[in-house]
Amino acid sequence: MTTQIFCASTLYGAATLAAAIDADCFRPAGRRILLVSNNAGNPEVTTALDEMPGFAPLRERFDEVLSWNEAIAPFHPGGWSPRPDDTPLFERHLRLLWDLGDDDVELAVESIQVNPALAVSQIFSVAPINVYADGLMSYGPTRFKIDPLVGTRVRRLLHLDLVPGLKPLLLTEFGVAPQTVPTDAFMKVLGTLDATAPTLPELPADAALLLGQYLSALSILTPEEEEELHIRMLRGALAQGHRRVVFKPHPTAPARYGRALEEEAERLGVELTVLDVPVPAEVLYERVRPALVVGCFSTALFTARTFYGLPAARVGTELLLERLTPYQNSNRIPVTLADALLPDLESGRTATAGDVKGLVETVGFMMQPQIYPGLRQAATEYLTHRPAGIDHFFKRRRLTALGLPGGLPARLAFIPRNATVRRVARRVRTMKRTARG
Repeated sequence: MTTQIFCASTLYGAATLAAAIDADCFRPAGRRILLVSNNAGNPEVTTALDEMPGFAPLRERFDEVLSWNEAIAPFHPGGWSPRPDDTPLFERHLRLLWDLGDDDVELAVESIQVNPALAVSQIFSVAPINVYADGLMSYGPTRFKIDPLVGTRVRRLLHLDLVPGLKPLLLTEFGVAPQTVPTDAFMKVLGTLDATAPTLPELPADAALLLGQYLSALSILTPEEEEELHIRMLRGALAQGHRRVVFKPHPTAPARYGRALEEEAERLGVELTVLDVPVPAEVLYERVRPALVVGCFSTALFTARTFYGLPAARVGTELLLERLTPYQNSNRIPVTLADALLPDLESGRTATAGDVKGLVETVGFMMQPQIYPGLRQAATEYLTHRPAGIDHFFKRRRLTALGLPGGLPARLAFIPRNATVRRVARRVRTMKRTARG
């Protein structure tokens, strides 16, 4: 008998799996297990996926729901993986614990580059693997080099068609073919989430919806900068004529984010509703159909635009492109896509990225040149003929290090690393500041 183990950590991910099952993307199996993982920093005080409002209609696709946290307690799912010599021991343990017997096992995991997906894939060392991606990161490169013993077992990449016409770059180094989860199946699943979602407060019609992401938790922005980012969203919505605004904070964001917005909304005369009910943004799209959806680089911006036909706008992407470190940061492709494809709320300007495929391949190569050396030629051609106004996607130092067009000539490349030159430059900047003072 074949047992399929589906690993999920978010309601959105579980909905993607449910849609893929409904669309017959997985062959029939004798048993289907949903393995739930709570990857929050403090999972003991955070609601697990299978306890969230809206999970009930997803549950019926699976024969059992099991907890990865319980299986590896007291270790944290994001930080634990078995030692290579111990993987046979853990496989025997899990087969006994989950009553798998001698079943053939197939896996469906998300974010295979990191734990817990990587740990599960290593333990079931001969199981074929399906990777599913519910967000924009699938369009970017694989975050780390994956052990070929894992990577060569990946059969396909299931993904939502968030950017129609653009194929994911993830796992292409192993020749993994992408397969789109049908949009109509996903929308049908989202409709069931809406039907079972908790009661929401009365929300104003034709309001602008602001999406918080809690970027300070990722050390991309400071808490103060993130509060200012939300205030910029509010001011931008008002400038577009929206005097009724709904703010959906990230579930783990501090309460003060909502209070700061309330103070600014009162000052500006804006009717603000802070929604503290933990529901996916897509439930709001179903129930309220906001007049405008505003965020930074949330996947929900693209579901609004692509799946629901709602106007969406971005705020703060240029700042994030500058702040993301190292250049290989896996959020770079989502931010790049938001900046390239969505209008800027404050200026109304959309980046003239031209060939989005070329842009993603170029940024992807610059992020992981050792994993994708075959993209060098495409990156060189794109940078040679790139349109104006998109230099903020590329950093001069990175271009120079990789010998790409737009970097310093080779004979001058030593300058940024020369200690004497850096010391003189600091002295000149200090003198300029003193003179201005």
